[in-house]
Parts: sequence; structure tokens; C-alpha cells
Amino acid sequence: RFIACPQLARTVQRCLQGGAGPDPQPILLEFAPGPGILTRTLLNAGVKVVALESNSSFLPNLQSLENSLDGQLKVIYGDFFRLDPLVTGTLKPPAMCSDKLFEAMGVAAVPWRADIPLKVFGILPQKKERITLWRLLFALYECSSIYRYGRVELNIFVSEKEYKVLTAKPGDVRAYQALTILWQVGCDIQLLHMEPWSSFVTNQKNGGLAVPKSTWLPNDHLCLVRLTPQQNLFTGGLQPSNSSTFIFMVKQCLARPKFRLTDRLNSWSLDNAGKLLRELEIPKNAETRNLYPEDYRRLFEALQNSDMFSETWFHDEVLESIRKIN
Repeated sequence: RFIACPQLARTVQRCLQGGAGPDPQPILLEFAPGPGILTRTLLNAGVKVVALESNSSFLPNLQSLENSLDGQLKVIYGDFFRLDPLVTGTLKPPAMCSDKLFEAMGVAAVPWRADIPLKVFGILPQKKERITLWRLLFALYECSSIYRYGRVELNIFVSEKEYKVLTAKPGDVRAYQALTILWQVGCDIQLLHMEPWSSFVTNQKNGGLAVPKSTWLPNDHLCLVRLTPQQNLFTGGLQPSNSSTFIFMVKQCLARPKFRLTDRLNSWSLDNAGKLLRELEIPKNAETRNLYPEDYRRLFEALQNSDMFSETWFHDEVLESIRKIN
């Protein structure tokens, strides 16, 4: 668990108060606040905060702070990374359902194209960073979990390496991945701040912080990134009901980034791949890594219209892909 220093907390507070959303600002959900350094800074700036803490040792101080205020802070025992687990039966805290969380916060669901109903802030755990980004991505496209309540805005610290992946451009051999395309289609991505790893401490006994090394992308900072879901995400042929197929299509195309898109389409038994690409104004020799995110969306919608994805084998592979990620 990372803990920010007071100076960084003030920087984060300024970044969070400058974002999108109605006036007054929506509630801020801070997950894993720990000792509450940032929490206090936000409260002093007038922000209404819900602190979602999974470590019971931090709860007494946070609850004492809650009791000293007049409703500006609400403390909830729960784990943001164990929301809506795929299990049956009664959940054992700190795991919890998002509907219980939103009910406790007093945040109601709004239509997708409405204003942002909630801001979320936290630091992604490094060991689970990639899988967390994938799970959030599925929730976004399926309008499940926190996204059942509208276009929830994420303000999260990620490693510089993952930030480079999220914002990569077509043709980038290493960084341009399926994750890149899907987040860029789904969200407006904004870099709010970059902070050296040295500004963070841990609550581990030795107090040290092992900076994850990367041999092919810079990773000298943690990056505060704002991910705001696109208002027009579900216009046209892309809908929550078929979004898993879109995710699978992109993953399959980027599994071999040097592969020609024509060859990939042919491998799916599409008879008129060349004609389809001409209609979409995509070069027939284009490699899958050279298409822009919006090209993949247009390709998906064209394939939907061609009934390409009605094949049983494709649906079976989609379901297997989802099962593995979850």
C-alpha cells in the first residue's frame, strides 16, 4: 500500500478539484485512504469525501475524523478491488456489492449521457495493476458494477509504464496494445500529474519501496490519470450487450500486432474482407497495430452489420476470454 506525503496530497487535491462534472462537484470516493493524509487535505478544501477502507487498523482514526465533522466525511469498511466478486452466497466484508456501496453513499444512478455522478480516487496496487485495468474496462463496456450508475470518473495513480500503454499511438511496437485501443475508445484520458516514486512511502515494516523496473518503457514515476467515460460510447452499433464481442475482437487483432488485418479477417472466414476494408478506407495491407482506435470501432460496427459475429464459434471464444480475465 502506498501513502502520499502531505505536499503531494495538496497537489492531488488541486488536480481533483479541477475536473469535469456539475457544479457543485460530485462526491469523491477515495479508496484505500490509509492514515487519511489526502483525506484531511480534501476535507480542508471543502470536498465531500467517502473513504472506502479495507484495512481495519486504519478505521478507528478515520471514524474519529468522521465523527468530528458534520456529514462531510463518510467512512465505509470495504475493498474497492473486491466489488461485485463473481461468487455465490453472502459476501464476507470487506468484499461488497456496488449497489450496497452506492446506497450507503447516497449516490443514485443517472443516464449514461448525464453529468458525472461520482469521482473516484486511489492508487492502483502494482501487483494487480494490469488485471485491475482489465476488470474496470469490462465493467465500463458492460455498464456493470460502478458503471451501472453512470459515467463514473476515475482519477487513479498508475505506473508510468501503464500510462504509456494507455496513451500509446498506432505503430508503437511495444506500447500499442488491446488495452490501449479499448481505453481510448471508452474514455477521455488526461494526465493530471507525474510524481517520482520517491514521493511515496509504504506502510510495510521495512518502509522501503521497490520501484518496478521496465526494460522497454520508462517507469520513473507514478502518473495521476483521469479516465472519463465518453458520452457517445454507446451510440451506433456498440452497445453494452455486444461490447464483450468488441473487446474480444480487439484482443484477437492485437494478439499478433504484425499480422495484416486482411489475414485476420480471413481467419474468421470472412469472404469479403477486401471489399469491407475498401469501404472503411483501411489499406488492405495494414497491420493490426497500425489501425487507430476509432478504426477498430468502425470495423466492429461494420462486422455487426454483416452478421459476422452471429457465428457460434466466435461467441464461444468470447465467453472463454471473459472467463479467463475475470
